[in-house]
Amino acid sequence: MTEQSDKPSEGPVQTCRVAVIGLGSMGFGMASSLKRAGIDVVGCDVDPAAVERLVAEGGHGAASPAQAAEGADIVVSVVVNAAQTEAVLFGPNGVAEAMPKDAVFISSATMDPEAARRLAQRLEARGRHYLDAPISGGAQRAAEGALTILASGRPAAFARARPALKAMAAKLYELGDEPGQGAAFKMINQLLAGVHIAVACEAIAFAAKQGLDLKKVYEVITASAGNSWMFENRIPHVLDSDYAPRSAVDIFVKDLGIVQDMARSAKFPVPVAAAALQMFLMTSGAGMGRDDDASVARLYAQVTGAKLPGTDA
Repeated sequence: MTEQSDKPSEGPVQTCRVAVIGLGSMGFGMASSLKRAGIDVVGCDVDPAAVERLVAEGGHGAASPAQAAEGADIVVSVVVNAAQTEAVLFGPNGVAEAMPKDAVFISSATMDPEAARRLAQRLEARGRHYLDAPISGGAQRAAEGALTILASGRPAAFARARPALKAMAAKLYELGDEPGQGAAFKMINQLLAGVHIAVACEAIAFAAKQGLDLKKVYEVITASAGNSWMFENRIPHVLDSDYAPRSAVDIFVKDLGIVQDMARSAKFPVPVAAAALQMFLMTSGAGMGRDDDASVARLYAQVTGAKLPGTDA
C-alpha cells in the first residue's frame, strides 16, 4: 500500500550521525539540509573540494566511505547508478562492514529494481538495513530539504532512517516493504521526465524554426494545455542559453536505457521512451553529454538550422 507523509512543520529531528557519500549538487544539498536539522553530518566525495566545502559549513570530512560510515546511524549514498552504489557498499573502503550493526543504508541512486533487490539482500545478510530511496526534485529542492523521496524497505529500515528522511524530504512516499519497489516507481518517473524534456526541446526548436518569439512561446505554452513541468523548468535554460548542467544529458541516456532494459525483459513496448532515448544519445554523441539536458534543443538546432538564443545555428 502506498502511503504519503509530509515533512513535519515543528521541531528538529532527533540527534544522530549521518554519513553522506557523494557531495555533488544533490548530495551536498542533502548534507546541508541534514546539518540544518541539527544532525551531525560527515561527508565523503571523490572531489576533495566538495568535502572541504562541507567542513567549511560545519560538517565533518572523511577520506573514504568506510571512514565516513564508522559510528554512523545512517549512511546516505548519493551516487549515479547501481555500479557506483555497489562500490560504495562492497568495494575497497566500502561501508558495508564499517557501518555499525543495525545501521541503515539509504540508497538514492536511480537503478534497475532488480539491482536494488540484489544490493539489499547482500547488505541485510550482514546485519545492516537497506532502504531503497531514489529521489526527485533537483539540486535546489535538495538544498531546501524539500525533495520527494520514493522509498521502499523493511519497517526496521524506515524506523532507523526516519531522522534523515524528515530532514531531506518535503514528500516521503512509503511504497512497500520490499527494496526495489522504490526503484520501480522512480523509473516510471524517469520515463515521463525524459520524454517530457525531449519533446519540450523539440517544441521550442520547432518554434524557433517557425521564426516565433521564443519568450512569447514560453509565456503562451506555460499558460496553456500543452505545458508540462519539464517545459516550464527546462525551457528557460534554452532562452537564457545557459547549459550549465543541473541535470546532464547523460543522466537520461542512463535512465532511459534502464527503462529500455526493463521493458525488454517484460516484453512491454515503450516506443515513445525509445524515441526520446535516441535524442539524448544523439545529443551526447554530439559532445553535449555532460551539459544540461535541455541541450537536446541545441541538437535539434544543429540538425535543422533553427536559431536558438546564443547559438549561430
